[in-house]
Amino acid sequence: MTGQEVPSELAGRWSSGVVLKRDVFSTIERGRFRTEAGEVDAVLRRLDGVPWWSRALAHVLFRRERRALEVAGTLGMAPPLLFAGQRVLVRGWINGVPLHIAKPRGDAGYFRSAKAALRLLHRAGIAHNDLAKEQNWLYADGRAYLTDFQLASRVSRRGRGTTLFRVARYEDLRHLLKHKRRYAPAALTAAERRVLARKSVITRLWMATGKKLYYAITRGLNFSDREGRGQRFVKEAPEIAARLRTHPKVREVAIVAYPDRRAGTGLYAFVEGSAGDSELRDYLGRNGPEYLQIVDALPRDGSGEVRSEILELVAMNQLDLIGPLVKTEDERALVGRIVSQRQNLRDRFAF
Repeated sequence: MTGQEVPSELAGRWSSGVVLKRDVFSTIERGRFRTEAGEVDAVLRRLDGVPWWSRALAHVLFRRERRALEVAGTLGMAPPLLFAGQRVLVRGWINGVPLHIAKPRGDAGYFRSAKAALRLLHRAGIAHNDLAKEQNWLYADGRAYLTDFQLASRVSRRGRGTTLFRVARYEDLRHLLKHKRRYAPAALTAAERRVLARKSVITRLWMATGKKLYYAITRGLNFSDREGRGQRFVKEAPEIAARLRTHPKVREVAIVAYPDRRAGTGLYAFVEGSAGDSELRDYLGRNGPEYLQIVDALPRDGSGEVRSEILELVAMNQLDLIGPLVKTEDERALVGRIVSQRQNLRDRFAF
């Protein structure tokens, strides 16, 4: 079975859309799922494409997510569990963007919502255990939602007072506050600053020992940067961008990573300038991105920084999520031109 076929467990119920993520533990797709009440937007995690050597661990992570979503999906701060089979799991779609794309600078209300969501999760006996990753926090209409429960732990009512669960709750909160410190530092309370300053004993032990081994392993599996975009983005993208900037007809370059159904991680270069596509391909030689798009201008914020979060959504064909991020009519027109000429049409869906 290829990654593009509908899994047999979902025959007649699933319509594939765009790939959101692909690694050695699963492929995650956005699409539509047919329920008894009708068709809904949904997210599919599928294990049929994982290599043999990661299959056992992939199933462990799969079961952890299923058990967590059975409870968390009913709380209104996580996607509902719609279907769970042997190698597929379908969860509801939350119409929001990951924290690293939303960048809610100064938005104290969002972090109040995030803290309330976390409190609700912990009271239900679930610790997320993977909230250091910004992509696991979603921003939707100013509210916080949680996703990706592969590492979550679920305990009974009697287990909620155990030391390990207390530590897990504490670390969930500490990771949330690290994000708050990055985007809304002025909103941190004195108590929250004390939490940030004090890591648990287990965390200190992990950072001194296990974390080093974890990094050694994940580098080999192409998990390198904070958003999980892989070593190609970390190593190859800067070299490609530096080479392109030396071309006399290039003013600026922005390279983003996107999940690829076949290769895992692809690179998409947006080049501001007047050079032609073939001219730049020849200039780069063999070491080039999968897609290279010439644009008359790159979208920038008020400080002149390229808005890579918008370009990332273009590369991923997540076009319906771009609208809320656009600030002005001029930017809307510019982004519209970029969208109309986008090159990654392999994974697209009429959302």
